[in-house]
This record gives sequence, C-alpha cells and structure tokens, in this order.
Amino acid sequence: MLNPNLFNTVFVIPILNLLVIFYKLFLFIRLPGAFGFAIIALTVAIRLLFQPFFQKQIETAKKMQEIKPQLDKLSAKHKNDQKQLQAEQLKLYQQYGINPTSGCLVMIIQLPIFIALYNTLNLFLLNGHAEKTITAINKVLYFSVLKIETVNSWFFGLDLVKSPKVAGDWYYLLIPVITAALQYFQAQASMPQANTSGPLVQAQKGNDKDDKKKEGGQGDFQKAMNTQMKYMFPLM
Repeated sequence: MLNPNLFNTVFVIPILNLLVIFYKLFLFIRLPGAFGFAIIALTVAIRLLFQPFFQKQIETAKKMQEIKPQLDKLSAKHKNDQKQLQAEQLKLYQQYGINPTSGCLVMIIQLPIFIALYNTLNLFLLNGHAEKTITAINKVLYFSVLKIETVNSWFFGLDLVKSPKVAGDWYYLLIPVITAALQYFQAQASMPQANTSGPLVQAQKGNDKDDKKKEGGQGDFQKAMNTQMKYMFPLM
C-alpha cells in the first residue's frame, strides 16, 4: 500500500504528511469540511512551491514572443542549412538570456509531484475509511501527534470518497468539471499575449507579410508547448 521505495519516500510520504497536518489543523479549529479544505490547502501549497518556476516559464514565453520575428527571419534565411539555423538561433537565445528547454524542465519537475499528489489523494479517498489503510498511513507520519483514527470525507454535502458514478448524483460531476475549468482559465491567463508594440515587433512590421508564410520551427514548438499546457493540465 505504501511500499518503502524511493519514490514514496521522496515524494508521496512528505505530501501525505503535509495533507495530514492541514487536516489536523482544520479539525483543531473545528472548520467544517476539514478534509476538503486540507486538500485545497495542500494544492495551494504545492502551487506556491512551483510559483518561481511558473514565473520563469512565463517570462521565457514572453521573450520568445518578442523575438519571434527575428526567429522567422532566421528560418527564412537559413531554410536550407539547419546547422547554421540552429547556431544562429542559439546566438539569439544567448543574447536575450533565453533557455529554450526551460519549459520542458518545469514540466519534468512537476510530473513526479503531480503523480505523488494523485497517489496520496487516491490513498485517502478510495481507502480512507479502511482500518488497514489508516494503520499504514499512521506508520509513515513523521510525528505521533499527527496520527489519525478516521477521515471525515464530507465537504459541503458531498462525500469526497464517492465518484460521480458511485454517488449516482449529477452534481458530483461538478467537482471535476469546475476543477478542469479553473485550471484551463488559469493556464489561459498565464499565456503571454501577442506583443504588437515591442521594439522588435515594430522593427519587423515592414517585412511581416513575407514572413507570415515562413513560420519558424521554434515558434511552432513554443506554440505547441503552450497549447499542451492549456489543454493537457486540466485533463490531468
């Protein structure tokens, strides 16, 4: 159930302890729906942990948007020489302090955290009332004061343990729908808007008509990454 492997030790167990800390805290102040609020608090804490990475990613995306006209020109100029194109692109990235792989790095860092978060919630929500599960959870808690006897999974009239299919009530579907919608709009808000007034854009406006048909590969890659972030994260 909670095998003492490296992944659980590094990721799942710390997240599990943090969730229980929030749960016990909200129980102490007698907050109704303590477990639901503990999940929310845990999600916010993880989001704040990754905020510097998200901010860096947004800044990189904005810079990529700013230099896109120059990337398009390089693609048109060196369309028959990929090696030279890559060398010129690298010079441009270095000039503006851009690491084109930073977006992938952020996603790679996030992935084990998301998996660990899912495993933690899955452990509680699917088996939270089972005595064997509670015993297994208590064994990996860092402090004896955190030990739990049971988990009250009710949150504003919804039993978080039940899936929409098991509950048989349509309003249980609101939880995943609202969560996905909020994640989508958050991703949409974080995407950089097209810059039509920056100095680089203004300098390239005269030649923009010719370049529109010659989109650079790096620009397409950035667009694909943004699209994946916007649509895949809500599904996750």
